[in-house]
Amino acid sequence: MKRKEFLEYLSLLTIAGCDMNIKELGSMLQSKDEDIRMPVAFIGHGNPMFAITDNPYKPKWEELGKKIPKPKAILCISAHWITKGIAVTMMEKPKTIHDFGGFPEELFKQEYSAPGSPKYGRLAIETIKSTNVLEDFEWGLDHGTWAVLLNMYPKADIPVFQMSIDYYKPLQYHFDLGKELVSLRSKGVLIMGSGNVVHNLRQVRWQENAKPFDWAIEFDALVKKSIEDNNPKPLLEYQKLGQIANLAHPTNEHYLPLLYILGLREDSDQFQFFNDSIDMGSMSMRSVVFS
Repeated sequence: MKRKEFLEYLSLLTIAGCDMNIKELGSMLQSKDEDIRMPVAFIGHGNPMFAITDNPYKPKWEELGKKIPKPKAILCISAHWITKGIAVTMMEKPKTIHDFGGFPEELFKQEYSAPGSPKYGRLAIETIKSTNVLEDFEWGLDHGTWAVLLNMYPKADIPVFQMSIDYYKPLQYHFDLGKELVSLRSKGVLIMGSGNVVHNLRQVRWQENAKPFDWAIEFDALVKKSIEDNNPKPLLEYQKLGQIANLAHPTNEHYLPLLYILGLREDSDQFQFFNDSIDMGSMSMRSVVFS
């Protein structure tokens, strides 16, 4: 809250006299805080090593963390937590999950010690009316979450919780579920989807500055245009594209987080792309924030 706003509320307390006590003022201040409407973001997270190495994407994650209002909590919908049904993490101290293999020991030593948020986890569960949501006390923070937040919020001082993706539901389901979460934006919750617009590890080109595949460029451009036009229909029907869809996403767990964020988009939102390049030929790092 800005100093001017605080002084305005202090003057209200003076005017109210005995009719308003400090506790009531505190409630008013908290209510005012909750009027801050948070952005929503889709983050292309890519290679787990991007968390700790110098690379073109890390500075933009750092910049995003500095630019947006400080959240009360962060809800991350990550490509790396897929389930049958939906669950929300509810633990006070989520563990750091190293859900990858074949990387240097330095990466496995990374810990992201942000607190959990049972309070906002419960709020998310109560907000979803269309389906039953389970409480989870086992998962933690996977690398789709902490690899990005390590750079956005290196102090790990913001509560973080995750919601799983029901991989067995149709595309429209994920988009509609995102819409149900929109009220959290006005309660100080930053909602992030973490995946990749194009994600085909089978086609990765390992050479430095690898040329992107034509199909990766084409699919990335489709996503870009649909967002620019505020027209999610092509993205909800992308599987009708046939071969290009299969190449962009042999499996679509990295695509699904984008649909939640598109569902959370509101007509009044402005948008900004960042990290809009293709890595290793077959992995789009395109990210977008709506605010």
